[in-house]
Amino acid sequence: MIRSPGHPCGGRGLRTAGGGTRSGAAVAFLLEGKDEEALHNIRLVALDLDGTLLDSSSVLVPGAKEAVRRVLEKGVGVTLATGRMFRSALPFARELGIDLPLIVYNGALIKDPESGEILWQKLLPLEVATSLVLKARAYNLAFNVYINDELLVEDVRSENITYSQQARVPLNRVDDMLRVLNTEPLKFVAVHQGPELDLLEEEVRRDLGDRVYITRSFPHYLEIINPEASKAKGLALLAASRGISPAEVMVIGDSFNDVDMFRYAGLAVAMGNAPPDVRAHADYVTGTNDEGGVAEALTRFILER
Repeated sequence: MIRSPGHPCGGRGLRTAGGGTRSGAAVAFLLEGKDEEALHNIRLVALDLDGTLLDSSSVLVPGAKEAVRRVLEKGVGVTLATGRMFRSALPFARELGIDLPLIVYNGALIKDPESGEILWQKLLPLEVATSLVLKARAYNLAFNVYINDELLVEDVRSENITYSQQARVPLNRVDDMLRVLNTEPLKFVAVHQGPELDLLEEEVRRDLGDRVYITRSFPHYLEIINPEASKAKGLALLAASRGISPAEVMVIGDSFNDVDMFRYAGLAVAMGNAPPDVRAHADYVTGTNDEGGVAEALTRFILER
């Protein structure tokens, strides 16, 4: 069953491996009763980008790149599952040698990195997108709208510029967002450091309810997509298309938009830099994104088996 992070469900019964943790080292947890033999059958790995594959400077570290290369050489499939735009994730996929379809926009789009074929897409209805723009305006928050893999903004604020620089995609400024909303967008993101973002989330949940799927890749990014989409849904579709069961899937992530993948996959790995509420849903907690956590997890569960 695929459930969103907001689903009333507890964690996965974590215990500390070895009875404790060490400062500055990989912090490891294993699920009680996990069948280690089942871990020999991993056929697909889904990797988040920001806070996971990428370090704190948004750079793909050599250790992670080498580990992914070796995983691919073993015949295990690898994909990216990220909140980023396709055009933002694509350079990393190419650098890593990934040829499987990419799960982007938090699962609202699955697209082949080589052919550009769209395998799955769920857009926000125009009336929902219009409501989100009006609500963000009312709170005077910076926001992004994504149409046809383009990043659209109404006001070019410092938050928009920082977002654009991190994603390495250009900003496209429009005078009136409502006038360009004649095409359904893939995603809406409000960007803000402060309590107003929480207030906006409360209002959206109250007024739009199950007409939207709300998540966060960072505490200051309120990301909204079609409720029929999520990273878990995208991953389930990709796996099923290749005859791969959830038990044969390993996922690695660090934030709240990864929790639904954790619930779906046979092996869920959280980064050491993930918030406690995210780590609680994982089977294993590896090192941070600055400590080579991805390489450590891939080595432990795939390369050394």
